[in-house]
Amino acid sequence: MTFRLRAAHISDLEHLYEMAKLTGGGFTNLPADRAALTKKLERADDAFSRDADELGDDQFTLVLENTETGQVRGTCQIFSQVGQQWPFYSYRLNTLTQHSQELDRTVRAELLSLVTDLEGSSEVGGLFLHPGERAGGLGLLLARSRYLFIAMHRHRFANRILAELRGVIDDRGGSPFWDGVAGRFFGMTFQEADYFNAINGNQFIADLMPKHPVYVAMLDDEAKKVIGVPHPSGRAAMRMLENEGFAAEGYVDIFDGGPSMTARTDNVKSIAGSTPGRVSATDLDIGERALIATGTLGTFRCAYGMRETGEDGSVAIDAICAATLEVGEGDEVWSVAR
Repeated sequence: MTFRLRAAHISDLEHLYEMAKLTGGGFTNLPADRAALTKKLERADDAFSRDADELGDDQFTLVLENTETGQVRGTCQIFSQVGQQWPFYSYRLNTLTQHSQELDRTVRAELLSLVTDLEGSSEVGGLFLHPGERAGGLGLLLARSRYLFIAMHRHRFANRILAELRGVIDDRGGSPFWDGVAGRFFGMTFQEADYFNAINGNQFIADLMPKHPVYVAMLDDEAKKVIGVPHPSGRAAMRMLENEGFAAEGYVDIFDGGPSMTARTDNVKSIAGSTPGRVSATDLDIGERALIATGTLGTFRCAYGMRETGEDGSVAIDAICAATLEVGEGDEVWSVAR
C-alpha cells in the first residue's frame, strides 16, 4: 500500500469524524464533533488559499491518504501562530528557594505558574494515526511531513515552535492532573472541560482559573506523579520530538499536565536538513531513503521515496514516489533524509 500526506478539505469531514471517535479523549485538536471539525476544515481552507506569504493566524490540516483506496488513515495540524484568537495558557514549573538563618534550613518549593510565555509560537499538533496503521513508519511520515511543509512555506511560521503531548489519562477517561488542580475550581470533569475547550476555546480558563501559583507539595500524589509526563501512547512521539531537537523546558498543559516541548524553528532537524531541487529522473532503482514533498499550500503532497541528488542540486526519485506525488521531470520537490 502507498500513502501520502496531502492538504485536508471539507470532503474529508466524515473520515476525520470517524477517527476522532477513536482518540479516547484528550485530543483537543480532533474533537468528535462534526460542527467543530467543519470549522477546522473551513479554517484550513482559508489558510491554504491565503495569498500573502507572511506570518498570520493560520491552521493547516493535513491528512494521510491511502492512494490505492482513497481512505484517510491519519491526520495532523500546524498552527502558524498560537494565542491570536484567545490567550494561549500553559503552566510553567519552576522552583522557589527560601532560607531561614535561624533554623539554618533551605527549603525549595516547586510551583506551577499560569503563563502565556508560548504565545506567538507556531505549533505542530493534532497528530492521530488510525490504530490499524500503526506500523511501517506512517507515524513518522505524519510527524515529519509537517516540518517539510514549514520549510517550504517558512515565511508563514514563527521563529519558535512548540508541540504539546497528551498527558496521562486514567482508565475512566479522566485526568489525575485536572482532578488535582483545575477541576477543584471549575466544578466540571476533565472530559467536560476538554470537550468545552475543543469546541469553544479556553477563554473560560482566563475567567475562572486562579492566577496565583500552585504549590506542587499541596497536590495529591496522583496529580504530582503525572506533571510533565506524556500519555503512554505518546512516548514514541516524545522521542521523535527529541530527535528533531525539541526539549521539555518546564511547560505543561493546563488540562492534563502533559509536557509542552519547544524548539527554535530553524534548528528543527527536518527543517534545517530539507533541500529543494528539480526532478531530473523518475526511474531511480537504488537511492537514499527520504521524505519527498511537492506542491504549494493546498496542493502540498508528501510521501516516502528514494532520492539521488546531483551535483547541480537536481533530484532523481523512484517511480512509485513520483506516481504517488504526481510529479515528473522538471517539477520542484523538497526532500530530507529519512
